[in-house]
Amino acid sequence: MTIPLLNADMGESFGPWVMGLDDQVMPHVDLANVACGFHASDPHVMRRTVRLAVAHGVRVGAHPAYPDLMGFGRRSMACSPAEVEDLVLYQLGALAGICEAEGTRLHYVKPHGALYNDMARDPELLAAVMRAVRAYDPGLPVMTMATRDDAPVRRLAGELGVTPWFEAFADRAYDGAGRLVSRREPGAVHHDPEAIVDQARRIASGLPLTASDGSELRLEADTLCVHGDNPESIAAVKAIRQALAEIDGAPS
Repeated sequence: MTIPLLNADMGESFGPWVMGLDDQVMPHVDLANVACGFHASDPHVMRRTVRLAVAHGVRVGAHPAYPDLMGFGRRSMACSPAEVEDLVLYQLGALAGICEAEGTRLHYVKPHGALYNDMARDPELLAAVMRAVRAYDPGLPVMTMATRDDAPVRRLAGELGVTPWFEAFADRAYDGAGRLVSRREPGAVHHDPEAIVDQARRIASGLPLTASDGSELRLEADTLCVHGDNPESIAAVKAIRQALAEIDGAPS
């Protein structure tokens, strides 16, 4: 059994406005999804975040988004696949330059917010993101949502010659298809630390979750997303790390 890597969204501050507790989260994760300036961040925040990741031995991934600073990238935009391909490539190049300056490199790509959700529903947008990654570096994995049936994404990734990484969320509710329940719905986000850790443990162990329609749901995840924007979530991240270490050390 392969234990999922922990990833977290990082570098989402902007100028004097601070979001997240990156310095407290970074020591406990494997992967840092660094905002590239379209939904959050700026060149100074990007470089500071990459430097922090390097200091803790954390792999840096690009976190590209629609060009939507005001909406934090959570609003869908009427971008064509060609436009999505180019805006993703643009953001990869920006972060890659900063990574090179700090003695590291990009290790993967995880789209953000509405772009992430849109590409999960629209194969043409997913293909556009994958083409952008292939054009920059075909060795970079593309992180996308783990669902009840990942076969279509695996087929598309195989056709385009990129590697998919499937991601699950410890603090989000899932519907019967294995997709995230909309944040507009009650109960979409788990706030109880014990429930968050239990969900992380179940996903990592291959145990079923209970979907919003009451059905059993198993997710095959290469990585787990955790959030760390308040003291309670920081405690949950630490507890998830401990739970994964216990699973990894348990006899098979």
